[in-house]
Amino acid sequence: MRIFEHIQIDWLGKRRIFYSISLSLLLIGWITVFVRGLHFGIDFKGGTEIVLEFQKPVDVSTIRNYVSNIGLGNVEIKTFGGQTGVLVRTELQELPHNLIPRVVSNINAAIQKIYPGIQANVIDTTASSVTYALPNPDTTNLLVNKLYSAGFQTGRVSEEPTNTQMVVRVGIAEWLKEVLNNKISNNFFKVVKEDHVGPKVGNELKVNAIIAVFLSLVGILIYLALRFKFIFALGAVVALFHDVLITIGLYAALYGVIPGLNLEIDLTVVAAFLTLIGYSVNDTVIVFDRVRENLKIHKTMDLEELINQSVNRTMSRTILTAGTVLLAVLVLLIFGGEVLRAFSFTLFFGTITGTYSSIFIASALVLEYANRFQKKVQF
Repeated sequence: MRIFEHIQIDWLGKRRIFYSISLSLLLIGWITVFVRGLHFGIDFKGGTEIVLEFQKPVDVSTIRNYVSNIGLGNVEIKTFGGQTGVLVRTELQELPHNLIPRVVSNINAAIQKIYPGIQANVIDTTASSVTYALPNPDTTNLLVNKLYSAGFQTGRVSEEPTNTQMVVRVGIAEWLKEVLNNKISNNFFKVVKEDHVGPKVGNELKVNAIIAVFLSLVGILIYLALRFKFIFALGAVVALFHDVLITIGLYAALYGVIPGLNLEIDLTVVAAFLTLIGYSVNDTVIVFDRVRENLKIHKTMDLEELINQSVNRTMSRTILTAGTVLLAVLVLLIFGGEVLRAFSFTLFFGTITGTYSSIFIASALVLEYANRFQKKVQF
């Protein structure tokens, strides 16, 4: 990429144009946030997330029609991983009480199918399980194994050899399986995982995520203040805030507008933001290192010219690094499936804003400080 080694572009001379662009993006994004709100994933708002794996490719819209009115409230259906995977999300943490008898009836039918005429007495029922008393330990062990093979989540109440009690889970996944088994007869499926997050835990995770991002920014501010000067550190952190805020605004603006980009903010997105912060500050440090080096060599050079020269000298490295990162993340965005889409989208757009902010936010803030307060920046 030697063609970028000798470019002479007046980046900071155009900084006010880019101030306007950044301000416009921030305003549009955050007006959208306040009007439409952000959409949080199950990690933050609580609920149940179930992953189904089918033997053959399945049409997500067909599954959506099957489970849209089965008593689970607002159910969200997405492709998971590939054409045979389906992700089911609901805000419920447990099966509604009016549906429990129907699931228990299905369990009883399965027991009678395995052992016709067996005496299986229900001795306890909760919101998430039903407990049976059976005639003898051998029958209990065999029935537990056969029900488990049939797709039920079963277990012995005790590991004692004389145990005659069996517990069977009664949850949202069991009701979902019953509904889909009645609708789909030629495509076997299994529950790969079922995750539950309570609203209290979700709120704690939300607070912890905000604290994690905030502490990372404070740590970067302290590190850069020690390595360079405080104004450099402040410029870098302002640039990071700029990157994160614009990206969050984009989440709100694109939700429900572009198919495939109805992205929710969850712990994976928080991890993407922290990765974005690390990438963006690294890009900024490269520019600041060259600025510091040039300040030591060209002590009388105009600061705006010196920063422009520093940005131009690092542009080859910036384009190579950003280009390779964008290429890798673009592959994830296109082929990574639903699970990685929010993560890869955050990194893709954040890489662009991070590269942009290193020049027009972080470096420009140093120049604005020097010009406004008539301070001479030197090392």
